[in-house]
Amino acid sequence: MAKILSQARPTALHLSQVVERLMRQKTAEARMSQAIAIYEQDKKACEQIAQRARPLIQRKEGLLTYCNTGCLATAGMGTALGVIKQAFKDRKQNHVFVSETRPLNQGSRLTFWELQEEKIPSTLICDNMLASLMSSGKIHKVFVGADRISANGDTANKIGTFNLAVVCRYFKIPFYVAASSSCIDKNLSTGAQIPIEQRRAEELSSYWAKRKAGFWNPGFDITPKNLITGIITEKNIIKP
Repeated sequence: MAKILSQARPTALHLSQVVERLMRQKTAEARMSQAIAIYEQDKKACEQIAQRARPLIQRKEGLLTYCNTGCLATAGMGTALGVIKQAFKDRKQNHVFVSETRPLNQGSRLTFWELQEEKIPSTLICDNMLASLMSSGKIHKVFVGADRISANGDTANKIGTFNLAVVCRYFKIPFYVAASSSCIDKNLSTGAQIPIEQRRAEELSSYWAKRKAGFWNPGFDITPKNLITGIITEKNIIKP
């Protein structure tokens, strides 16, 4: 079971690390104690990331996030979404735009729901509206998460993040990655070495499943370091 869990998300580094930490324990009691420690550690890291990012967000700025990085994805307030939640706590009166994140719609199903629950002013958009929205001047900063970060700062995140970073560069909008330092893989020198999870064709197929068609469905993409303004961890803000 441990092997199945650790290999379930090959792009995400944190999952395999957690399983390895648990399996080093010899008894069920020790594993439970370790699990609680991991939970508390992740919760604290989220809070520290949010605190590190506080100076980056000004009052009444339009913020945009991608996929889900909140309490449904972490043990605490979240990484990138935690940063946004902290700005709301600081009464900066920001407005948040959430991209739907096709094909599984984590942005619309999870992130938008979290923001509504927190009563944070937010607007849901389709993924293909990003450039049009940014051209309107309503977005001032973008915050995303990461599943793995190579030693040089290249970042793996949900598919579509690379597109978002490219559009941000065109419109000169700061693009920040918020993630625990445990996501940094010092054994990989560049993002080209990060394994990319390939998802099932059925997630895309629907009507087209009845026809002879090819499908390509990577779950993640790599954002090159030169498109990243900064990587916010619980320890510091890193320049790639």
